[in-house]
Amino acid sequence: MPYYLAIDSGGTKADYLLADDTRELARVRSGTIKRMRTDAASATANLDAALTELTTLTGVPLSAIARTCIGTAGQTVPLVADFLRETLTARVSGPIILLGDIEIALDAAFPGQPGVVVIAGTGSNVAGRDTAGRLTTAGGWGPALADQGSGHRIGHEALRATFLALDEGRSTTLLPAILNLWQLCAPPEGIDQLVEYANRIPAPDFSRLTTAVLACAEQGDPTASAVLEREGQDLAHLVRLVLRRIKRTAADPTWTPPLAFTGSILEKVVPVRSSLIASVQQEFPTIQIHPNVIDPIAGALFRARQGH
Repeated sequence: MPYYLAIDSGGTKADYLLADDTRELARVRSGTIKRMRTDAASATANLDAALTELTTLTGVPLSAIARTCIGTAGQTVPLVADFLRETLTARVSGPIILLGDIEIALDAAFPGQPGVVVIAGTGSNVAGRDTAGRLTTAGGWGPALADQGSGHRIGHEALRATFLALDEGRSTTLLPAILNLWQLCAPPEGIDQLVEYANRIPAPDFSRLTTAVLACAEQGDPTASAVLEREGQDLAHLVRLVLRRIKRTAADPTWTPPLAFTGSILEKVVPVRSSLIASVQQEFPTIQIHPNVIDPIAGALFRARQGH
């Protein structure tokens, strides 16, 4: 019986799924194996630990794997792609299929079919596939250039909104919430500390602030709510761009590709998702939206089983 290995390699973690032709046998998670996010020794150790755990849980040796499909952002970057191919080839039998995270997300939501997927976690991206199988994307240019609606962008924009409120003489619960989360002093001493901390090099992990921003919004803070709504709208703008491109190539001008979501922000930060949906539906009121946040590793397994 053939066995298939699917891997979803993210910036902070990697998920692994071992399956046969009909069943999922085991899932495990490790720290990141993406070389843009960690050193080679740490990535290798994380990979080896996960593969060992899969073998222990299933009794399936790595030499019995027929094919592996791994999806990751930055799959065209030699540092990322070469490391994954070399380390997996040395450990796992069968060919290695290396795809972008957007491709496995599309196949998780719409296996081999047209559609649009929005990814929003630490970073963000929007990808679509038309009826001819052609891919089109918007965003995904990294935190300095894009990442609308992402955890990084929410945290960064919340800080900017907090200091604008200070300049305008408005109060916001974001300030004490951020100071508390980053374990800084209370105002006024904490303000100078926050300026120094937020501007340090290397930069802090802005995405960690998302939980504080969401909590403030849920408690009715208008500044926090505005940040989340705006990020949803900015991400929706990218979705509309991709939808328009795909519709231009469709034989039926009334058809609109369906939409799906993945990533921790779209799963857990409801105001961002709601703002995104409302904004998209203003232009595409009949769009079909996948009812659940999809699991990209299912798309990697689909590709591993298909063999391409």
